[in-house]
Amino acid sequence: MNNSVKISEIKKRILQFIEIQHISKYEFCKKTGIGKSNLSGNSLKSELGGAQISQILNHYSNISPDWLLIGKGEMFRDTASTLEVSNMEAMKKIPLVTQAAVAGFGNADFSISQEDVKDYYVVPKFKYCNIDFMIEISGSSMYPKYNSGDVVACTILRESKFIQWNKCHIIATREQGILCKRLRPSNKENFITAISDNQQYPPFDIPIDEILGIALVVGVIRLE
Repeated sequence: MNNSVKISEIKKRILQFIEIQHISKYEFCKKTGIGKSNLSGNSLKSELGGAQISQILNHYSNISPDWLLIGKGEMFRDTASTLEVSNMEAMKKIPLVTQAAVAGFGNADFSISQEDVKDYYVVPKFKYCNIDFMIEISGSSMYPKYNSGDVVACTILRESKFIQWNKCHIIATREQGILCKRLRPSNKENFITAISDNQQYPPFDIPIDEILGIALVVGVIRLE
């Protein structure tokens, strides 16, 4: 290399990258679409354009943009952080819905309208859970298990035989609206018993034909 040539800082870093990666200029230029002449002779003095820099970052995603452009930080990205961001973006966005939106979630053709979605959650802990919606708890009947304002994640039960007795469920009813209760078998035929964790609320039976849908609570988000 001609030491009298004042190399642009970005191209100097590119040459460092090529050397560290043990690749040839030819291979680098072929992969990025940058003319080989850009990395030799007097052309080393000129800066690369934005499109060319984008090509480099697209084809060599392990290069840190900050390092390439301004020499800040390490040559290579924090691959763990990059992977974490990619995984977060790929995770399912779970709709936080109004109580009115889930009134009929037991129907086979149930769907959530966009206007009924208050927000979306991306929760890494729920990545492998089959969660259909999230809903905000109101009232104190399930205290101390849940506080008013807690957001619970729910999986719709398509068949009543999948009810997990004594677990918390969201129940959509014709007369009482949306309830959050523990469910147990009732002594009455064609009824189920709803139990509150707050002892101030006595258990009561719900006629099965009054139930529009049942969803199992599989997680909760709480703010202190």
